[in-house]
Order: sequence, then structure tokens, then C-alpha cells
Amino acid sequence: MRRFAFLLPCLILVGTACQRVTDRANTTPMVSAITTPDAPLRETRWTVFAMGGQPLAPAASPDQVPYLLISNAGTAEGMSGCNRFRGGLKPAETDGQLQFANLGSTRMACPLMDTEHKFTQALDATRYYHISGDTLRLYTSAERTGTPLVQLVAAKMP
Repeated sequence: MRRFAFLLPCLILVGTACQRVTDRANTTPMVSAITTPDAPLRETRWTVFAMGGQPLAPAASPDQVPYLLISNAGTAEGMSGCNRFRGGLKPAETDGQLQFANLGSTRMACPLMDTEHKFTQALDATRYYHISGDTLRLYTSAERTGTPLVQLVAAKMP
């Protein structure tokens, strides 16, 4: 009888502990996820980190990192790896539409011409974009699915 009197509180304690673990497992946490607001398309310096689904090779210097900057005035400028470019935007007819117009660039010969050509070709082919948090993706199709032409990340303005 003494053993039973000792075991009964222990069993109740173990049962209560198991019940609490079960209750915790069945409840939804009250903490909400923190989301990053989307960076604005304009007046943000967008740095290239992937093209055609492939990560961009590290640049030899910070001055050679390809980037894009679209102004509130509707101009586009940036660095394609070695050469600087500048041009305009065609008027967007729908949300998410983005098309560059009359992009011109300097014509210096550089060792990273492959990156340069891929980036400028991607800008020429761009028709749509999608921003998610601090990432900008450029696409050719309105569906904005599949592998983006270019992926860029919002960077702090120098």
C-alpha cells in the first residue's frame, strides 16, 4: 500500500507532464513572422547576384560589380561589369512591366566581357519584373515564372 501511495503521485505528475507536451504540440505559436517589405524599384541600387539562374562570379574589385539604378525621372543607369550604361524606360502599360529604351554605354575592353554581354543582353530582353523583399527579378514573360534573366539585390546607396 505504501508503494501505491508513493507511485500514485508520480504517475499523476508524469501524466500531467505528458499532457502539457501534447498541448504545446497542438497549439499554434502566438509569435508572428517578421516580413521584409519590398524594396522600391526606383531610387534603389540593385546589385546583380545571378544571371540565367547561375550565381555571378565575384568581381575583381567593388567598382566592377554590375548594378542597375532606376530613377524617379524614368532613367536607368548602372555598371555592366566594366562599362557604364545609361538610358530610359518605355512607359509601362501594366503593373510589373519594365522595358529599357535606348541604353548606351562606354566601350572599354575588359577581361569580364562575358558578364558584361550577358547583363546588357538581359536588360535588352527584359519586359517584366517582380520584387520580393530585397530581391528584384527580371523576366521576358508576363507570367514571371521560371528562371529569371537576372536576379539583383537591393544595396545601400553609396
